[in-house]
Amino acid sequence: MDLRQYVVEQQRLVNEELDRVAPPESQSPETIHKAMRYSLFAGGKRLRPMLCMEACHAVGRRTEGVARAACALELIHTYSLIHDDLPALDNDDLRRGRPTNHKVFGEALAILAGDSLLTLAFEVLARLPQADGETRAALVAELAAASGTVEGMIAGQVRDIEGEGAQPTAERLEAIHRAKTGALLTASVRMGGIYGGATEEELAALTSYGRHIGLAFQIVDDVLDVEQPSETLGKTAGKDAAQRKITFPAVYGVEESKRMAEQELSKAHAALALFGERGARLHALADLMVRRTA
Repeated sequence: MDLRQYVVEQQRLVNEELDRVAPPESQSPETIHKAMRYSLFAGGKRLRPMLCMEACHAVGRRTEGVARAACALELIHTYSLIHDDLPALDNDDLRRGRPTNHKVFGEALAILAGDSLLTLAFEVLARLPQADGETRAALVAELAAASGTVEGMIAGQVRDIEGEGAQPTAERLEAIHRAKTGALLTASVRMGGIYGGATEEELAALTSYGRHIGLAFQIVDDVLDVEQPSETLGKTAGKDAAQRKITFPAVYGVEESKRMAEQELSKAHAALALFGERGARLHALADLMVRRTA
């Protein structure tokens, strides 16, 4: 199976699992479930669940049921996008090529839809049918830390808000994106390793891979915001510059940012040496994430 076929198949698998864990639109109160599913099934790439599942397969000790654990990452990611787009934060009208959640359902329901996806993520992990209690607890702790206020996603979002209009520096930039984007991407591969029963050495290798690919992913995201139109990105292009956000192109320029992304990609590949052929899909996903055009 080539990479394109593999990605399509993995997206289908994740979408089917998400459909099982998310309440149906017919479930009362219908409006909140419609709002949750509107953003959840808006056509995301499902990169975080794929990274989780492939990290689990690279470890190779226990893989059955990992797709459900991986879905918790997409629930958290989607909640963060709904809240990011709100008028109080990035105030965006477009996400994944569609009107943002608050534009369709109103601000109140958009806030609650994000809250609901966040809550559901931890319910999913707590009820994993094919993991023991110790593994479930470790997964909950990992995802909570990656989503939280101490070097997690929310910490990065706060620094991003506080950095608007500030002098762009390398130190501020790294502090924002190691947490805002990198933490959840690193958690994706760590959670796959935890589910699969990784050794300390394997988990350390996955952590290194996740950190490098997380930084590379964000660098590319910043560059695409400068170079690509809204129609290609599926979200409003040029927002970073308009809001005077601290980005890689703002600090380093576009060409140096591209060089840095390739450097981080090389380090991510090197981190997988321990896994040999078992890490092949993680190598391919790293290339896909860094060399994407949207």
